[in-house]
Amino acid sequence: MARDRYRRSARGNRWGLAVVGAVLLAAGLAALAVGQGLFGADPAGRPLLGGTAQGVLNQQWVPYVAVAVAFVAAFLALRWLMSQGVQDTIRRLSLEGGGEGRVLVDEDVVSDVVENEITDYPGVRRARAHLTESVHHPHLRLALTLDEDADVAQVWQRVRANALVDLRRSLGLEEVPAVVRMSMTAPTRHTRRSLA
Repeated sequence: MARDRYRRSARGNRWGLAVVGAVLLAAGLAALAVGQGLFGADPAGRPLLGGTAQGVLNQQWVPYVAVAVAFVAAFLALRWLMSQGVQDTIRRLSLEGGGEGRVLVDEDVVSDVVENEITDYPGVRRARAHLTESVHHPHLRLALTLDEDADVAQVWQRVRANALVDLRRSLGLEEVPAVVRMSMTAPTRHTRRSLA
């Protein structure tokens, strides 16, 4: 299921970052300890790289290998960063089409209908809806921006009693789990001055 895949990905990211951080921290602490003479004066006075390592680094091919490794590391890091920005929004919904198969509906169409309906509610300035998780069992993520004087409880009641019911009915589903996030717009400067 999509949710499990994203949880595994997030868990893998956390473990990967923790391991890399632990290795770098251990290497840094070890270098600091050696430099401060905690392992004796002899290791602290020795060059960091021995003669063999110095000889290898003086080879002509070393800079090219270093550049290639840097490019590969940069590519992997960029790919990882781009994968973090990928949302779990589904592109199409698969609906029951009776006995003649299934009907595919673009997620954008459904989201636009939900957004347009909720934006017409009193006190709602902006609505953003996304369907996530699964093409057969979608979840709704709804972000609302309300006017500063909006009745939050009334907006929530209308979303629950109207928008969510209409969405379930139109998709032919018994339930559509939803996460609704509401935020208020900042008061205008005039309002701030009058309150001060």
